[in-house]
Amino acid sequence: MNGDTTTAGAEYLTTRELADLLRIKERKVYDLAAGGEVPCIRVVGKLLFPRHEIDAWIAASRSGPVVPEPAVPLVLAGSHDPLLEWALRESGSGIAAFFDGSLDGVERFARREAIACGLHVHEDEGGWNSATVRQALGNRPAVLIEFARRQRGLIVAAGNPQNVAALRDLAPLSVAKRQSSAGSQRLFEALAAEAGIDPAALAGPTAPARTEDDVAMLVLDGKADAAFGLEAMAARYRLGFVPLLEERFDILVWRRDYFDPPFQAFLRFVATPAFADRAADLAGYDMSGLGTVHFNGAAA
Repeated sequence: MNGDTTTAGAEYLTTRELADLLRIKERKVYDLAAGGEVPCIRVVGKLLFPRHEIDAWIAASRSGPVVPEPAVPLVLAGSHDPLLEWALRESGSGIAAFFDGSLDGVERFARREAIACGLHVHEDEGGWNSATVRQALGNRPAVLIEFARRQRGLIVAAGNPQNVAALRDLAPLSVAKRQSSAGSQRLFEALAAEAGIDPAALAGPTAPARTEDDVAMLVLDGKADAAFGLEAMAARYRLGFVPLLEERFDILVWRRDYFDPPFQAFLRFVATPAFADRAADLAGYDMSGLGTVHFNGAAA
């Protein structure tokens, strides 16, 4: 496979993209399709080539010894969640965490720089995460499982001295922000725009907060009047909270790594009473859907 970043995450390839991938002329691609020699579909007169089937087709044509894939780093990337971070540590799984936002995590995962990824990406019609995963991975062998439903809203100072009741009340205030790769920042910008607020015009700290703890600390320290964050963080730091929505936080994991000892150790731990007690102690968590599968890519 080549390193063409324009096609690496595409679910379907065009004739030109397949020609570039195979280093052949586009006319040859049409000939292969006409002869039934390459997997393809025809939609409104246009040929499309399912990426996962093309990968399998190419793999079936190989010869010589099979070279094992390099091991994926034992890392969970993506979005920060305080309960997940605690569970990774307490489970003894050995899985390290690198939290720099949902979108950053999906990209790292697709490049096989992590065995798993935490994400909460809001999608059209109220969906979460699944379409994002399909777009990034096509039908590669990965599984998207639900971790928790979380209450997200506006974290404000204790007692809510600014009387914040809705997003529209943020216009004159100082507001903390997250990094652009954070799913919460993308969602906040969309919701703010719907409320008639230009997110870029809001005052606030210039440096983005990298985690849910960091964004709450900016309010606690008086460096921001408000932040778009989790109810659990507001409760931890005894801050005020204005609920806005419930979001779904999922874990994306490669199917092979799902069955390996480190991730299995993590899964065993989240089934224990100790984990259930911890989740119950945190404000704003609903664990009733824990383990629900929302995407299951086909085997390669």
